[in-house]
Amino acid sequence: MRLLTGGVFALAGLIFWTSFNTAHGTNIRTDDSMLRLSDLIQERSRKNAGLDDSTAGMRSQVDALARRDSGNTAAENKKLADLEAGAGTRKLTGAALTVTLADAPPNATAKIPGVPDPQPNDLVIHQQDLQAVVNALWKGGARGIEVMDQRLISTSAVRCVGNTLILQGRVYSPPYKVTAVGDRGALRKALDTSPAIQNYLQYVNAYGLGWKVDQHDTVTLPGYSGTVDLHHAKPVG
Repeated sequence: MRLLTGGVFALAGLIFWTSFNTAHGTNIRTDDSMLRLSDLIQERSRKNAGLDDSTAGMRSQVDALARRDSGNTAAENKKLADLEAGAGTRKLTGAALTVTLADAPPNATAKIPGVPDPQPNDLVIHQQDLQAVVNALWKGGARGIEVMDQRLISTSAVRCVGNTLILQGRVYSPPYKVTAVGDRGALRKALDTSPAIQNYLQYVNAYGLGWKVDQHDTVTLPGYSGTVDLHHAKPVG
C-alpha cells in the first residue's frame, strides 16, 4: 500500500513538473500567453505570404519555359490560356465592384428604437457574412474574385476563427475587402437580392456594422499562385 501511495505522489509530481516546464514557470492561462500565440500566428502568416511570392515567381519561370519548349500550335496555346483564365491562375482585368465589411464599434448600441442591445457576436463579421458576399458575386456572373489580396479558385475556402479570416494559409483582420471583376450591374443586383446579405444589412442598420460597395472602371486581379490540393479531378477538353 505504501508503495502504491508513493507511486501516486511521484506521478503527481511528474505531471506538475511537466506543466511547469511547458509553461516556463508562467501562468499559461494569462492574456500574455494568448498574445504570444497571436504573434506566432501572424508570423506564420507572413512566412506563408513570402513562400507564396516565391512559389509564384518559380511557377512563372516554369510556365515560360514550358511554353517555349512545348511545340504547341497557336490554337493549343489559346486553349491553354483559356483554361488558365477559368482556373484563376492568370491575371484578370476589367470593370469591378469592391465590397467592404467591417466590425461595429465595440461600444455600439442599438440605433433603432425597440431593437435589443447587441451581444458581442452581433458586432463582428462572421464567416457566413463573407461567404454570402462571395456567393452572391459568383451568382452575379463574376469572372474572378479577390478576397483581401488573394485570388479565389475552385478549392478556396473562406473560413473565420473568431473575428479573423484564415484564407489559404494566411490570416487577416477586418475590415475585409472582396473585389469581383464582371458586369457591375449584374454584380450589384446579385448583392441587392441576396437573402443572406439582406439579413446582414439588418445588423448594419441596427448596430453599425460596416458595409460599403465601390465601383471601379478597371481593376486587375492577380492570378492565384499558391498550391492546389486536389482529391478528385478529370481532364478538360
